[in-house]
Amino acid sequence: MTTHNVEFEDSFAPYGMPRRQFLTRVASFFVAMLVPGCASIDRTPKAVGSPRYRIDIHHHAFPPDYVVELRTRKLANPFVSNWSLAKTLDDMDKAGVATSILSVSNPGVAFADSPTARRLARSCNEYVARLVIDYPGRFGSFALLPVQDIDGSLREMEHALDVLKADGICLFTSYGDKWLGHQSFAPIMEELNRRKAVLYTHPAVAKCCGNLIPDVPARVIELGTDTTRTITDIVISGTAARCADIRFIFSHGGGTLPFLAERLIKMPAFDPSLLPRIPNGIMHELQRFYYDTAWVANPGPLASMTKLVPVSQILFGSDYPYMEGEEQVVGLIEYGFSASDLRAIDRDNALRLLPRLRA
Repeated sequence: MTTHNVEFEDSFAPYGMPRRQFLTRVASFFVAMLVPGCASIDRTPKAVGSPRYRIDIHHHAFPPDYVVELRTRKLANPFVSNWSLAKTLDDMDKAGVATSILSVSNPGVAFADSPTARRLARSCNEYVARLVIDYPGRFGSFALLPVQDIDGSLREMEHALDVLKADGICLFTSYGDKWLGHQSFAPIMEELNRRKAVLYTHPAVAKCCGNLIPDVPARVIELGTDTTRTITDIVISGTAARCADIRFIFSHGGGTLPFLAERLIKMPAFDPSLLPRIPNGIMHELQRFYYDTAWVANPGPLASMTKLVPVSQILFGSDYPYMEGEEQVVGLIEYGFSASDLRAIDRDNALRLLPRLRA
């Protein structure tokens, strides 16, 4: 699988602060000037981070053995290399996050041969499971699968869900040139459906589409686009209707889905042969999926997403360490959700999806 490059988080020397922090403050200033009422919002850490009650559905961990493997293969970007448990807990506290559901981000284990992928997936899943035990209430787990080995994936799913008690499974939106509605993934989907499991998906950069525009990192366009591709493939292939008991979560507000929804919804009108695969209609499937807020906690995408799906299907996500949780919290507060809608996004929707977190 082609992986994406992540820019190094260098310091913005003239202002004596990290570049990301500087850009965030500049963006917040202009939002305050342009959006009525934003200038009066209290953005202090206390206002954002206290008390801890949010559930972060999109939060990454990079276990030590996994980092060593990526470094050996020169695949470890600075966010991977610099990740630590202490930094994760600090970010959670600043953002008022009680519990983060941890997943391993790109490149997963798709770069490895099957034996190595199985070993790394097991190591990652057991590391996160130990964090869940050692830090009660602070963490959950979306387990990693070695998808290039379907039988190995089914065995790892069984171990992760039955032995390690993971909260769900993490798959990437594409593997090579195949999206998640492809027939090759059917055994995994059927087992997830049998278990009525949560399937969290994280975007990847498909084999077709890396480095298409010079100087534009693939993460800027392709991650959101690949999310839309896999949603479309899951629906149009009939996987969504056939696996109606899978509880799907898609990252980054569904990518470009809200903008392209009308084109997707009207596909059967142009090709009636699709109708048997989507007996409940395309909107039924789109509106039963869940979508997280990572990287879309600003007015444009939030307006589109909330017109497409009810608030009940939106989950708080940070994408830490690639984005700070506090930035996402501020964006959601400034958007102007009602108190009840904001609490649903921050916590209550996740509790409905993952009721064990109530404990």
